[in-house]
Amino acid sequence: MIYELYYWPTAQGRGEFVRLALEEGCAQYRDVARESGKGAGIAAMMRTLNDRAVERPPLAPPFLKAGRLLIGQTANILQFLGPRHGLAPRTEAGRLWTHQLQLTIADFVVEIHDTHHPVAGSLYYEDQKKEARRRAADFVQNRAPKFLGYFEKVLAQSASGKRFMLGAQLTYADLSMFQVMAGLSYAFPNAMRNAARKYPRLFALHSRIQERPRIAAYLASPRRIPFNNEGIFRYYPELDASRD
Repeated sequence: MIYELYYWPTAQGRGEFVRLALEEGCAQYRDVARESGKGAGIAAMMRTLNDRAVERPPLAPPFLKAGRLLIGQTANILQFLGPRHGLAPRTEAGRLWTHQLQLTIADFVVEIHDTHHPVAGSLYYEDQKKEARRRAADFVQNRAPKFLGYFEKVLAQSASGKRFMLGAQLTYADLSMFQVMAGLSYAFPNAMRNAARKYPRLFALHSRIQERPRIAAYLASPRRIPFNNEGIFRYYPELDASRD
């Protein structure tokens, strides 16, 4: 099967969590909105979103076509891909735990996004800079430590080897956590440098995944969209509240 991934072509965003799973899972896929020609590009993505004949339509990208299935929501897509590509446990309890971790990451991602768009997503950052500074300061001081501390504890309590959040087995939740750590280091470089000693397991997880052969090849390829100020993780120096 060749999957079709639909997401905005110039931003990592929520689509990147899916891309990482597809790459590590050695899955064949098309990144449709980044392609050109007939049946590709943003136009193809919008046609699918607006097609009234779609029985179970997604609200917004990312969404994934897998044969006759059309699957929306990042955590839902990953829950589908995980067991099919060796990125989720076989047991029901293990799959539920992985999904729970992914949903918690999704909550974290919303808070990260809201550091630069605390008032409304429809407004430009420049229209809410004052509110963003206040929100980002609270995020760095209170909210980020809450989430990072939780995931650090999960890694500390994991079984067998403590290499990943479920122990010895890599799951899509680990790949997503890698993306969060990479994104935070881009958006809040000074704050994350200061956090490195508090969350050594999370930083080690990031390094471990970055060095995996398929992920390393992906990161070095043009398939990986660079971090930029169009996505979830944006660098505005004035928001990096822990600047020296």
